[in-house]
Amino acid sequence: MNDVTITLLFLAFTIILYVTEKIPLALTSMIVCIGLNLTGVLTIKEAFEGFVNGNVILFVAMFIVGGALFETGMASDIGGIITKFAKTEKQLIIAIMVIVGMLSGVLSNTGTAAVLIPVVVGVAAKSGFARSKLLMPLVFAAALGGNLSLIGAPGNMIANTALESVNMSFGFFEYAKIGLPMLIVAIIFYSTIGFKLLPNHKADEKELAYNENDEGIEKAKWKKIFSLVVMIFTIIAMIFEEKIGIKLQISACIGAIVLVLFKVISEEEAYNSIDTKTIFLFGGSLSLATALQKTGAGTVIADTIISRLGENPSPYILLLVILILSSVMTNFMSNTATTALLVPIGLSIATRINADPRAVLMAMVIGGSCAYATPIGMPANTMVINIGNYKFKDYVIAGGPLVIISIIISAILLPIFFPFY
Repeated sequence: MNDVTITLLFLAFTIILYVTEKIPLALTSMIVCIGLNLTGVLTIKEAFEGFVNGNVILFVAMFIVGGALFETGMASDIGGIITKFAKTEKQLIIAIMVIVGMLSGVLSNTGTAAVLIPVVVGVAAKSGFARSKLLMPLVFAAALGGNLSLIGAPGNMIANTALESVNMSFGFFEYAKIGLPMLIVAIIFYSTIGFKLLPNHKADEKELAYNENDEGIEKAKWKKIFSLVVMIFTIIAMIFEEKIGIKLQISACIGAIVLVLFKVISEEEAYNSIDTKTIFLFGGSLSLATALQKTGAGTVIADTIISRLGENPSPYILLLVILILSSVMTNFMSNTATTALLVPIGLSIATRINADPRAVLMAMVIGGSCAYATPIGMPANTMVINIGNYKFKDYVIAGGPLVIISIIISAILLPIFFPFY
């Protein structure tokens, strides 16, 4: 049995166990991680490199920074201010999605979610609304906001770099021609009929990260202010990552270290704020994405589907296939990995049928951003799975319709703004 077949079998195994949840998701991820090494598909380094991935470092640091807001009671104070203006769940969802979507256009999706998750949980605690109703729109908006600018998501830059090889490029806000309508429709959807699809879980407070500490409210006022100042400076450092030359993961780590060093939170409180379930789920699941890339299994899936279209496929059929293929793949691989995998194929397709490469790659990038239907579709989804007490099916039920809506909007707008011919 070759490596491609083994990887595809592990992919099927993962999908089945993620959907049925017969065993915990993090345990499934670790079984796949170890299995890919034991079968020789991945080396020990490749299998476990997900645990030293930059996003994992960001998770850990931001869990501590966010934890400080809770331990000091600042998150509750912020939540109280926000709930004075947005008094209903639907109003909060609109406010959250607008803020997160706009920020995600200039910050990384993961960075935006990491910064605002503790604030939103604070809002939920203060308002009495279920955090599970608010966190899922947050991560969806983070993904949607990534389509507002050239720097909104890594996949955008990957596609642009590929275009430069054929003397073309995307403008800075060109992605927003498709991304902004998608974000607006998503906000309307989840504040109306889609609201009923959002999970309404009563959190088991003892098991979830970012829980309000009753004693924290009574802590010194300077600690509250200090935790907020550190959060603000961390956000600023993330926004100006390129200008200051410091990676956002490092900025987050500096913030976490400062908080512990100045005893705003204790070392024990810092450790307790780290959601280890999220770390194991994310780190383990990255091994499958690595195997799909390394073995070429992902390319086999893409080539097989596209080759079925024949030599001169209808541009509309091709557009739909690209959107569906990339949106399905991105829910089991990272957005970046999906785009990196499909972009070379997209350029080849464009050359073969004499289509505009910009149109083909834009479709792949937009489809690759539709990672709403699984907890491993993008790092932000994984970050909230334990905090929101979510199950795999919650993502499918709440995020699946958004994938379909995004594909429909893209299928309408792409031929207008980016025609194939």
